[in-house]
Amino acid sequence: MGRLEVLKTYKVYIGGKFPRTESGRYYTPTNAKGEQLGNICLSSRKDVRNSVVAARKAFGGWSERAANNRGQILYRIAEMLEGRKAQFIEEIIFQGATKKDAEKEVSIAIDRLIYYAGWCDKYTQVLSSVNPVASAHFNFSVHEPMGVIGVVADKHTSLIGLVSLMAPVIAGGNTCVVIASEGLPLCSVTFAEVLNSSDVPGGVVNILTGKVGEMMPPLASHMDVNGIVYSGDDKKEIKDLEESTALNMKRISVYSADWMNSDEQDIYKIADCQEVKTTWHPIENIGGASSSY
Repeated sequence: MGRLEVLKTYKVYIGGKFPRTESGRYYTPTNAKGEQLGNICLSSRKDVRNSVVAARKAFGGWSERAANNRGQILYRIAEMLEGRKAQFIEEIIFQGATKKDAEKEVSIAIDRLIYYAGWCDKYTQVLSSVNPVASAHFNFSVHEPMGVIGVVADKHTSLIGLVSLMAPVIAGGNTCVVIASEGLPLCSVTFAEVLNSSDVPGGVVNILTGKVGEMMPPLASHMDVNGIVYSGDDKKEIKDLEESTALNMKRISVYSADWMNSDEQDIYKIADCQEVKTTWHPIENIGGASSSY
């Protein structure tokens, strides 16, 4: 008799820890060959709520960190991902990709983290402005993080779609709750292991696996979630998002993108999860000179 394979159990990632789903449920997705990928947690509404609580708790400390320190942490994530590159390639191949495509996906994910790490201490300088006003004031507009962002990752990729949405969210000082790809979930929890072994504070990124249709409504309607980032073109899901977020006027950013394309990384992905704060500063004229106070 052949040996019975022991499938790995992939847990969720909430508040810097790896609990099993509160519901105790799991599912076993398969690849194109019919091989079981693993025992994957089937997250519940309670897991969503727990993740939002963890993200909100972490927001203050993360948003107040020096921007260059956030950049260092994103770069550290890229370093750790580089060190475990072979494992991610193996998982992507197991889920149905070719070796060439798997290697490309992991390499682009590493490069994308470095790209957004570089923007952490620069995007405010590029996006902010001094505005002309018809009064004795300086008028400044600056970008600040929104808060807790719900992220619905691309369902067609295992790693690059998740990284492409998560990285600009946390680069801008936000925290997030990520709903991973339902059919290609392996890299999402393995990536959580990378986050856990990097310098990312617990709660900054929370990753849930399971059915998008079950987790997205409570995430979108949660009153302590400030925005939603969604990757996909499912019109019904987008409509449901718009209806669920109407109560507290969440901002929704919808991307239908090929995340393997380098054109899909830009500063405006950071700006989409920022609020613009405008400050008026009076000017006092003394002896013909202008001085601010």
